Amino acid sequence: MKFFSHPLDVNLILRKKKSIKKELLKNSNFIDKNIAILGGSTTSEIKNILEIFLLNRGIKPSFYESEYGRYYEDSVFQNKELDEFKPDVIYIHTTSVNILNFPEMDFSESQVNNLFSAEMEKYKHIWNSLCRYDCAIIQNNFDLPLDRALGNLDCSDIHGKTYFINMINTEFSKYSREIDNLYINDINYLSSYIGLRVWFDKSLWYQAKYALSMESIPELVFNLEKILNAIFGQSKKCLVLDLDNTCWGGVIGDDGLNNICIGTETAVSESFTAFQKYVKELKQKGVTLSVNSKNDLHNAQEGFKHPDSVLNLDDFSSFKANWNLKSQNILDIAKELNIGTDSLVFIDDNPAERGLVSSQIPDVSIPNVGDDVIHFVEHLDRNGYFEQVSLSQEDMNRTLYYRRNRERSQEQSTFKSYDDFLDTLDMVAEIKPFSSIYLDRITQLTNKTNQFNLTTKRYTIDEIKSIKECNDYIKLYGRLSDKYGDNGLISSIVGRLKGHTLHIDLFFMSCRVLKRQMEFAIFDELVDICKKRNVVEIIGYYFKSRKNNIVSDLYKELGFSLIEKDGENSTWLLNVNQYNVKNKFIRINND
Repeated sequence: MKFFSHPLDVNLILRKKKSIKKELLKNSNFIDKNIAILGGSTTSEIKNILEIFLLNRGIKPSFYESEYGRYYEDSVFQNKELDEFKPDVIYIHTTSVNILNFPEMDFSESQVNNLFSAEMEKYKHIWNSLCRYDCAIIQNNFDLPLDRALGNLDCSDIHGKTYFINMINTEFSKYSREIDNLYINDINYLSSYIGLRVWFDKSLWYQAKYALSMESIPELVFNLEKILNAIFGQSKKCLVLDLDNTCWGGVIGDDGLNNICIGTETAVSESFTAFQKYVKELKQKGVTLSVNSKNDLHNAQEGFKHPDSVLNLDDFSSFKANWNLKSQNILDIAKELNIGTDSLVFIDDNPAERGLVSSQIPDVSIPNVGDDVIHFVEHLDRNGYFEQVSLSQEDMNRTLYYRRNRERSQEQSTFKSYDDFLDTLDMVAEIKPFSSIYLDRITQLTNKTNQFNLTTKRYTIDEIKSIKECNDYIKLYGRLSDKYGDNGLISSIVGRLKGHTLHIDLFFMSCRVLKRQMEFAIFDELVDICKKRNVVEIIGYYFKSRKNNIVSDLYKELGFSLIEKDGENSTWLLNVNQYNVKNKFIRINND
């Protein structure tokens, strides 16, 4: 819906939130999530707006809302109601009004440091106490004060509120890296972006104890939703770019390489360069880049040979330059990369092309960027399509993985049969019990893998750590390499033991290695371990989601028998002693 993208029409959202909610509830395909809001100020309107933002994402939230100002008590003391609620996410909504003790003007440096330590100890106590719930914790950092008695000195003198808040925010960032499942909602940036005079409404604070203005609440929720999308595995994966008047100024086929607008010679060319630099940063953090251009292939590729081009051909995992409909190219890109169309973001300066793709493939995110490149970065950045809650080496290598996949696909076309192709890949897998060095990556994949994911369960890092240490589980990770290179850690399977029966709690695999028999290889290893541990049968579960239809028959392929069907969900049974090894092409090397 148009209400939920940048720039937000905050007045419209506030005015029509009930009718928007009513319309969104017509959808019947929701994921249920429990969201606890622990507020240092009034939060009821935050809850109301957050509900419609999440409904728009296909998430139907249930809320626990603390009483006014009881965020500390609800966190650190026994709370039966919150215990029974079993939150999936806890959001701590505190702002600078909750810092009750700022340095006095006559404080010594030692007294300031003691005050800072006391403030930090309070929040560390909160976070450590909430770890008992094994769920994501989202904590606001602090907005700056609207008024500064010290003026510009407030940011540098140890007695300044700005100085004190900056100290706390820096320490919050540090602890978010050290405490598993703790994520920072950066209201320090958000309030600056909006403007402190708009962000904080003194009258609303004195009258109703809202720590921000009504018009700021949708912006706060919009920022919060980005983090939740990342936690729930709903961030986008691929940025699809038009070329002419998008990546450079002018038309490469008409103007030629030397006359397209890129570089630093003019204000316009500098704008295109700035856009390319931002896109390059997205690629470096793991966003997959693709091209979708109405152009001759040679001309399109020629544009990236310009000496001032920041992007080059190796930055793209898929390159479609032809005279086909751009909607068809989008479908081809999704198929080539083996991702859903709802994982794509399309940037094009031409409103007709944006409209056509939107009408043909509504799942694709298409920001209304206009036709001036100066606004392109703002729309990408503020919409938070590619929000992440962690950054791994595998993320940063993603373009390389996809490029190798393209090379594999090109070679595959030269073989008479797919089996012949697989036989030449020289695939080697490492399949072992969970290792501490891979727990972050396993957790990340459980929360972002949507297609090849049989149970659709999401796990926190603490839950994965508990599984690793518990003997009641069989838990395996899988890495896969071949003659083209290392794909990294791409699969995991977890089974829970009950007597002589193993119940599959988790089974996922990155789709970039789909159809290479890695799912067979890791399951073969699981069965082998089951036999050694006297497991007689394995129960497998398939829980239908909007994206995992590709694995609906996997258990059947593995030799399971269907024992129960509940709507589109199903339960399967395998007799371990009757299992036949499935992997034919992957050598296991666990040395």
